[in-house]
Amino acid sequence: MRIGDYEVTLIETGDFALDGGAMFGVVPKPLWSKSYNSGDELNRIPMTARCLLAVSDTRKILIDTGCGYKMNPKQQQIYKLDNSVKTLENSLSQLGLTTDDITDVVFTHLHFDHAGGATYRNGNEIVPRFQNAMHYVQKGHLAWARNPSEKDRASFFIENWEPIFANGMLTTLEGNGELFKGISVECFNGHTADLQMVVIRDNQKTIAFPADVLPTSAHIPLPYIMGYDNFPLTTLSEKKELLPRITEEEWIIIFEHDAFTKAGTIVHTEKGYTLGTVIAI
Repeated sequence: MRIGDYEVTLIETGDFALDGGAMFGVVPKPLWSKSYNSGDELNRIPMTARCLLAVSDTRKILIDTGCGYKMNPKQQQIYKLDNSVKTLENSLSQLGLTTDDITDVVFTHLHFDHAGGATYRNGNEIVPRFQNAMHYVQKGHLAWARNPSEKDRASFFIENWEPIFANGMLTTLEGNGELFKGISVECFNGHTADLQMVVIRDNQKTIAFPADVLPTSAHIPLPYIMGYDNFPLTTLSEKKELLPRITEEEWIIIFEHDAFTKAGTIVHTEKGYTLGTVIAI
């Protein structure tokens, strides 16, 4: 899909699974299983790690990097990691690109399923995967990731970003604003501190990558908030502000973790907010 100076493409990096109850918080299983998926014998629901690539004449910008391949066997089993079909490298290869072609990596936040693919094991070292890229994260979020709460400590692995920082390849941002021409970031604090949604606009279209603010299309209704969120009432308030903008301006939303719906619009009905038109990107 073309938007402004950029050709925008979805990048599939692999599949995984998370506990359905944790993904939907206070929403009862009979409701979320009907909206999304009933889960496996361990109550894990299928998830995917989907990134967004924006390519212009001068830049190749990747938003998030997936889970990567560094987890130990026990962690791989817990999260049901599956790279048998989808990998970041294969997805780039289908576009005639390699990781060395990426000029910029924008982290929405540093949880393992968003930042894990940014580094890899090279012998006994863990090194940056995107050797020619500058990486971007919110300053407040980096501080949180380095000293997380007990609630979300298990989602942060320092090897996903500290080698990038050590190599002078990590730039910290402070607040909302334009990052590149036609590409801006907006901060949210319900899921974790200073998560940044990435928005790409031209005069006709707006594409948004809200990450875990709206991780799947089933999380569109206001009460459907993850148990993983540090501040669920903040998430609720943020959704109340964000969803009217999305519907009124007819944004295209990328659902980063939705195993069934990649992207779509959101509409407001008498029953509340819901998925509108599914969009192919």
